[in-house]
Amino acid sequence: MLSKVNPIDAILNDYSVLILDGALATELERHGCDLDDPLWSAKVLLENSEVIYQVHADYFHAGADCAITSSYQATIDGFSERGISEKEAVDLIKRTVSLARKARDDFWKDEMLVSRPKPLVAGSVGPYGAYLADGSEYVGNYGVSDERLREFHRPRISALIDAGADLLAFETIPSLQEANVLISLLKEFPNASAWLSFSLKNGAVISDGTLLKDCAKSFADNEQIVAIGINCAPASVVKEAVNVLREYTETPIIVYPNSGETYHPETKTWSGREVCNHLDEQVKDWYDDGARLIGGCCRTTPKQIEKIAKKLRPIQTVSI
Repeated sequence: MLSKVNPIDAILNDYSVLILDGALATELERHGCDLDDPLWSAKVLLENSEVIYQVHADYFHAGADCAITSSYQATIDGFSERGISEKEAVDLIKRTVSLARKARDDFWKDEMLVSRPKPLVAGSVGPYGAYLADGSEYVGNYGVSDERLREFHRPRISALIDAGADLLAFETIPSLQEANVLISLLKEFPNASAWLSFSLKNGAVISDGTLLKDCAKSFADNEQIVAIGINCAPASVVKEAVNVLREYTETPIIVYPNSGETYHPETKTWSGREVCNHLDEQVKDWYDDGARLIGGCCRTTPKQIEKIAKKLRPIQTVSI
């Protein structure tokens, strides 16, 4: 079980920025994995989990200070629909943590770099909409009760904590309802902490239509929420979102947008590559505006994380 500690503050007290990893699915596909499946990246846990270890290792070597586990779409309900028992499903979810921890520990044993913090492992808790596999994580109006959401999320949260994740990543959360449910569940694990990142309709509004500033105010004083921000959004809206968050919370701000392209959930396609702005050309502005945890989401790569690290490491203040 986790000890009661804020792993984000522990790093930001010594370093001015924490660099996150990038997309998992893109890299798994590059390694030959077929993710055309409702389980998405969780499918690889069943077929070739060592590739997940390799992708985590690639990101650590590229400069990431945190790996997000492959549990975004790994759920009891999803595995059950494949005929996998609850015990086996829990073991698979726990394996997402052990793969990331082994990649981290192997990297750190070889590197022991004093100019960077020892990387963290964040247990991914994707939204209910990811399990539905219909783009609902970009809408959020599921039409289900709070109790249904609690029953869905509780076993994965418990498994990730039991497996030794340093913190949880409540990510791509599209609605205030689901955020509130996740925070209520977090209280059941008083020694655990999490970051909370929303999917967006635009730079000031999350996917279900709630104002981002209201989300920031709702969780600003929650000691278990160690960072708040946005992910899986176009890079073009990040600056506005960071400025909104900075005005309404003193909690560290986390941003990890997509590559710059726009996702169309109704067709599961991407567009805008020809006008995609390189993330490394924008991250300094996000840092200057107040973001302190910065990385990439869909379709970003280790090469992009390496560029972000090279851009941000020189501005780090190291007090150790």
